[in-house]
Amino acid sequence: MTYQGTVENGVVVLADGMTLPDGTQVTVVPSVTAPPPPEYDPSMSIGEKLAEFARWCGTFPTDLPTDLAKNHDHYLHGRPKKP
Repeated sequence: MTYQGTVENGVVVLADGMTLPDGTQVTVVPSVTAPPPPEYDPSMSIGEKLAEFARWCGTFPTDLPTDLAKNHDHYLHGRPKKP
């Protein structure tokens, strides 16, 4: 089951007053909201549009493991990492 909530003063507060019994093991996965894609001025050149797009792409999280492509099965399914 999935619950929604927010962090308040370092404590996760579940939405709608939901509670879980003390000692319940949980996994917290913060949701990341991406900024809206850029809007382009029709008079912009293709180079300007690409530069704006690159700036927008730079706003996404970059804390992913450097070996994610090679070891995606490890990160998604817990399989052993590849050498």
